[in-house]
Amino acid sequence: MTADPAAFGEEVPPAAGLAVAVVAVSTGAILVRASTAPSAVAAFYRVLFTTLPLVPLAVWRYRSAFARIGPRDLLFATLSGLALAVHFATWFESLSWTSIAASVTLVQSQPLFVAVGAWLLLEERLSGRAVGGVLVAVAGMATMSLGDFLGGTAVGPRPLFGNALAVLGALTAAAYVLAGRSLRQRVPLVPYVVIVYGVCTAALFGVVVAQDAPLFDYPAREWLLFVGLALGPGLLGHTLINWALAHLESSVVSVSLLGEPVGATILALAVFSEFPTPFTVLGGAVVLIGIALTASGR
Repeated sequence: MTADPAAFGEEVPPAAGLAVAVVAVSTGAILVRASTAPSAVAAFYRVLFTTLPLVPLAVWRYRSAFARIGPRDLLFATLSGLALAVHFATWFESLSWTSIAASVTLVQSQPLFVAVGAWLLLEERLSGRAVGGVLVAVAGMATMSLGDFLGGTAVGPRPLFGNALAVLGALTAAAYVLAGRSLRQRVPLVPYVVIVYGVCTAALFGVVVAQDAPLFDYPAREWLLFVGLALGPGLLGHTLINWALAHLESSVVSVSLLGEPVGATILALAVFSEFPTPFTVLGGAVVLIGIALTASGR
């Protein structure tokens, strides 16, 4: 196989690469749940180990691009990084309180918040299908959370709290996307990622320090999980997603990523014997339908 990235798409079907990416990102929640480290520590090392391999490339190839970044762009990159830090911190923590199926499905709802935020802040038009998709997804979220709570069948020590954290993770992921949307049109990908992830890493480090959590006193198993979070869902998953966007329509990629909650749920069943409740399955299916409608309606 050639090492030329431009020819990669000619040798590997884009659908196959996208399928690998979905499997890779589906492992994220499993690795977080398997870790016994505080969630903020796991989030910190995921972002740190994802960023470090990019720093030499950024310094070697993109020094002039860094010099051209103005104060306004730097501000939006900082806001994007802070939003990403809150996303990781809240989502990782949610996995301690609710089921993997509920957490991953709810955090994957960020396209809904992107659509609403783009309408409110960027004056982008929302089609009737997109509005309908948002409403359907909200109904699914309510079914997942309130149905399990009222029925007494929820999985996790504090499922409502965990679900709320996952929704906050989706909201801040949308803020990350919206803050970086116009910026990505002016700043190359590698400098953008290094700045945003650098801010995110620093913010998560602040959270770890504020919680007085240990940074280094972990067994080898935990370090393997930290590296796995960076290499699997981080570098492999999101790198292939970005590659697939150059070969497939963005709507196809967005809808394909709805496979992440399904994959994570299957892995949770296999690894932790965690069975989703009927309300989670029903509400999750409704949420995914709503997200698909929203993505196709935009």
